[in-house]
Amino acid sequence: MAHLEEQTPQPLASEKLLVDYAKSLDCIHCGLCLQTCPTFRSTGAESSSPRGRIHLMRAVGEGRLTLDAAYTEELDLCLVCRHCETVCPAGVRFGEMMSFARNRRESHSPRSFPARIARFVGLRVLLPNRIALRLMGTCLRFLQLTGLERIAVHFGRLGRGLSDLPRIPPLPARRLLPARIKASGEERGQVALLEGCVMPELYARVNRATARSLALLGFTSHLPSNFVCCGSLHAHNGDHAGARSAARKMIQALEELGDGTLSIVVNSAGCGAHMRSCAHLFDSEDPWHARARAFEKRVIDYSEFVDRELQDREVQLTAPALPRPIAWDDPCHLCHGQGIRSQPRSILARVQGLEQVQLSEPEACCGSAGTYSLTHPEESRAIFERKLEDLEASGARTLITANPGCQLQWESGIRRVGKDTAVMHLAELVQAALLEKKS
Repeated sequence: MAHLEEQTPQPLASEKLLVDYAKSLDCIHCGLCLQTCPTFRSTGAESSSPRGRIHLMRAVGEGRLTLDAAYTEELDLCLVCRHCETVCPAGVRFGEMMSFARNRRESHSPRSFPARIARFVGLRVLLPNRIALRLMGTCLRFLQLTGLERIAVHFGRLGRGLSDLPRIPPLPARRLLPARIKASGEERGQVALLEGCVMPELYARVNRATARSLALLGFTSHLPSNFVCCGSLHAHNGDHAGARSAARKMIQALEELGDGTLSIVVNSAGCGAHMRSCAHLFDSEDPWHARARAFEKRVIDYSEFVDRELQDREVQLTAPALPRPIAWDDPCHLCHGQGIRSQPRSILARVQGLEQVQLSEPEACCGSAGTYSLTHPEESRAIFERKLEDLEASGARTLITANPGCQLQWESGIRRVGKDTAVMHLAELVQAALLEKKS
């Protein structure tokens, strides 16, 4: 555990810190969170559990602990999967606490110069810039094609994490979606759709499947062209200034799209969880806080939207050709971050002829956690091993999920151990099932 200095508790510096400190007092130390926490299960260390980390945050708030390297290590080791929130009887909002704790750490305890450069390039240069992301994707594809990616394993944790990335598709397969995608047949409505920052480089096919399936259901999709990243990864990594900047651009872009009231359909669980809670980044008196609150109400996950449509119209789908049986794995920021569990299962139950098996721990974290698999590749792999054992025990030949980070983790992990299990996004399955039914 991080070292507790013998100090007289000092008053907190601001009202904002007092509010954050008060949140740490909500924890009742019951321990229900321990066995849900992936890092506690891996290490057995109390300091690597939600309860232990809250104790550290409280110690910092009381002036008994400095923002030293040990404290930073424990904050960084957390995946912020938020499984602890699901089981917490006191309703502790651990995800928000970690976000603010990391932001405070970055403000008061700077990292090494190389680490600061890497964070700046990743969060402030790459993620908000489509051209930079496209160049990065092209460079990674070149390294993969030439075999030079194998050299990356010798360049620290980040290099080892990058070497695990799936094959970057060729540029034509990474083409962006048009600004408007018309409904197929009679139009039932219109929605806003986001491509995201990383999705077009790794999973453009998922974005196409999302738009195509919505069109087959009768919905025209509108895409904003003047923003790239929602700021989820910034907030996750404690860069609140970057997260606020991204949120302002996103909110304004979606306010200007269509009539400004379109439902915003999101196919990335991590992005959706952030977009539904981005108002906490702004002080309550900031005008952007009210705009963010209004924005949050428009966000809906792809599975929620599709399930509602299928139920309202009593639509049954037809199973496409794919390796069977299939298993569904809950993304953490879908089930724990947004409380969405029944809708994906309801959709899968409507696919006639689709043989399903169940994972024993579908809500357990796979170890992806945003950039965690890049910054902590060894820890990420250790956490994934438990998921892989669960998959093998289930006998599933296709794994379905609904978050790009999870999809990447599953694909990389399965490839690493030489398995042939297929991995699909829920939108890809829905598109295939709708086309099968139409044929």
